[in-house]
Amino acid sequence: MCQSEEVTRAVLARNDDLAAALRDDLAARGVSVVNLLSSPGSGKTELLGRVLARALEREVPVAAFTADLATENDARRLALSGAPVKQLLTDGLCHLEARQVRGHLEGWLPGDTALLFVENVGNLVCPASYDLGERLRIVLMAVTEGEDKPAKYPTAFGSAHLVVLTKTDLAGPAGFDEAAFADQVRRVNPGVEIVRSCARTGEGVDTLLDRVLAVRDGAPAHRPPLAPHPHVHAPSAP
Repeated sequence: MCQSEEVTRAVLARNDDLAAALRDDLAARGVSVVNLLSSPGSGKTELLGRVLARALEREVPVAAFTADLATENDARRLALSGAPVKQLLTDGLCHLEARQVRGHLEGWLPGDTALLFVENVGNLVCPASYDLGERLRIVLMAVTEGEDKPAKYPTAFGSAHLVVLTKTDLAGPAGFDEAAFADQVRRVNPGVEIVRSCARTGEGVDTLLDRVLAVRDGAPAHRPPLAPHPHVHAPSAP
């Protein structure tokens, strides 16, 4: 093994330890973390804003932690939902790590929070390797990205507990082959559910929130072949 591989494995092992501790700490406080991964431009910020607003309408205490290389644009957009939001600027780092999440949550996360959505940096490569203490990892993809995305990024899609297809209103103009996409997803992650969504029309917003709440309340999550935290047991219902 070359030195760079040894260093990478050590970094990931350290991150996994920190993520496990963070997951346990947040679970003890009644907080479930949802890690959102996607390419830039997938529409996850707009969809997340809709989900946050719907959660508040349903009296679910939610918060959002969003990361980007630069600007606080996403935090401003998400704050329109009425939910507490915090922005982290990574200064060029292409992914979030558990230590960053822990450090920025201290002294900020409202005490009654039940769900914390983490909007990861727009990237389907680096973020896929880092557990952030999440109970649920959701990978999103827009119909405009092409149906072969799961085959190109098998680590990301293969580690997803749930896959969300966004911007479905553009499927026709984009010539998107949904059956081919579903087949690609099944090849890297057999049995994972695909939720269709459109932030513009509201399609999939309640379905997505229902799936997240079910896992928070103790329902077993799908077990992906590349599970980011394969040894975690579902928490008991509150």
